[in-house]
Amino acid sequence: MTEWDVKKLRILRTLRDRGTVTSTAEALSMTPSAVSQQLTNLARQLGVPLLEAQGRRVRLTDAAHLVLRHAEVVFAQLERADAELAGYLRGEAGEVRVGAFSTAVSALVVPAVRLLRAEGRPGPDVRVREAEAAQAYELLTSGDVDLALSLAAHAPTARDPRFTLLPLLADPLDVALPADHRLAHTPALRLADLARDPWIFGGSGPWSQITTAACEAAGFVPEQAHSAAGWTAILSMVEAGMGIALVPRMASRERSEGVVMRVLDADQPRRHVVAAVRQGAERGPAVARVLKALTRAAESFS
Repeated sequence: MTEWDVKKLRILRTLRDRGTVTSTAEALSMTPSAVSQQLTNLARQLGVPLLEAQGRRVRLTDAAHLVLRHAEVVFAQLERADAELAGYLRGEAGEVRVGAFSTAVSALVVPAVRLLRAEGRPGPDVRVREAEAAQAYELLTSGDVDLALSLAAHAPTARDPRFTLLPLLADPLDVALPADHRLAHTPALRLADLARDPWIFGGSGPWSQITTAACEAAGFVPEQAHSAAGWTAILSMVEAGMGIALVPRMASRERSEGVVMRVLDADQPRRHVVAAVRQGAERGPAVARVLKALTRAAESFS
């Protein structure tokens, strides 16, 4: 029977995810030569070639991808074993490391922690790491966090065997207008009514894509007057009359009295927020409690 080495299989999976031996070594705190040696030994143990040269880099062979398809099942089972063992040893307590984008930290993670504390019994020790939406999955893949909060636009497909995804909410996008805007109090406001206004949104990344996609769905391309990524900066410029912006309801609590938030009932633009864990980890009592608390926190935006 073939001898399977889980440690070496993890190195192979990391190489697949990271793309280069150097990046793999950095992620695993190893030297590149050690990574190469371990993978050479794994290929010898399995009796199949796992890597082939591609210019100055290497790529995984078809045999390596076959091996990893089966290894993912093993990794998921080991995550379940870790989760159940943690539950046995610590009950529902334990540490849960959460990676989340900025708005989700304040709007979902902090309320979830408060809900856990209000239960009046020992709870998970939640450790927060702020990360860009796309980076959250990299942290989850590398094992730097146990749970990632991100946008569905950046999520792996449901067929990805590495993760279990949990939709949290469809976060409505409201339009932020200066208090003295001509349409600040117009009933049944639509995005198309604002086609000639100057807009404020990021120069690139998910929020730029979300804003332009929503406006294009309403029949126009928004004129970008200013570029900003932080909601404090965006809402300050809106208050000053420098432009208007689409703002997720999760972030609209930061607005001042000089900004009017209008709900776009007819257009109903949304961004979808999801939680993700490594497959199998959702069965761990501590992670399960945090996921439940996050779901309850998300209900306040529905």
